Amino acid sequence: MTAPTAPADLHITPRNVAFGRGQSHPRWWMSGDPVATAFYNSLSLSFPAGEGYFVQSVRHYLNELPEPLRSQVADFAQQEAYHSREHIAFNRQVHDAGYETKEIEALNREDARRGRDLEPEVNLAATAALEHFTAMFAHALLADERHLAGAPAEVRRLWQWHAVEEIEHKGVAFDTFMYVTRDLSPFKRWFFRVMVMWQATNDFWKERTRDLHLLLQQDNIDTPKTWRKLALFLFLKPGMLRQVFLPYLAYYLPGFHPWAHDDRKLANKVERSLKLDEAALA
Repeated sequence: MTAPTAPADLHITPRNVAFGRGQSHPRWWMSGDPVATAFYNSLSLSFPAGEGYFVQSVRHYLNELPEPLRSQVADFAQQEAYHSREHIAFNRQVHDAGYETKEIEALNREDARRGRDLEPEVNLAATAALEHFTAMFAHALLADERHLAGAPAEVRRLWQWHAVEEIEHKGVAFDTFMYVTRDLSPFKRWFFRVMVMWQATNDFWKERTRDLHLLLQQDNIDTPKTWRKLALFLFLKPGMLRQVFLPYLAYYLPGFHPWAHDDRKLANKVERSLKLDEAALA
């Protein structure tokens, strides 16, 4: 059986759009819920540093990549640059709503800096692993309207646009890793990527837990009761982590490829509803 690959008709389209400029949002912008708000804020505050790390890790190998992968890397990098710009703008709104965000942003920059001290192949494997995280979350956000139902309209559009593009480029880092490690035996290549995924998973949740503590402390609700509520939010209703559990485990399979699950129809459907051309920057 042929191993899955990226679709031959895959298009990765950087969309230069802006969301919510000049707007302000309630401190607890997600349905008035400080816990749900803190979860999404913690993700957004990690994006600028994290996406910069992803781009650098993949572009390190740009000159040795064949087409069409080389062009896909360029489009991936442009998409991530727009994502960073829009989440920087959103993070300013989080700050303007009363949260002190500079410490969290500095911690995330330091996380990325430490990552850059690793070997390039490890950074690439970590990027492939974490891009699988973003693709899983993106699919869940688009497939289940409950996730963003309580968000202001422009905030919801921001996260949906981001999710659409994460789905489009979900295989770029993985395909780059597979090309760069093509001389390894299948077992060594599989073992390499799953061990890095295991470490990346631990680091991701350690860092998000740290950031959540810092956000919840500012609302004076960093208590066991709040963390129980967060667990219910993540695992039960709407239950994003429950929804992504099996897709996460799929990464550990020897024959895994991100495009074994082609969810472009879902992404295209949501993109059409967003009417992004109307939000284009001049």
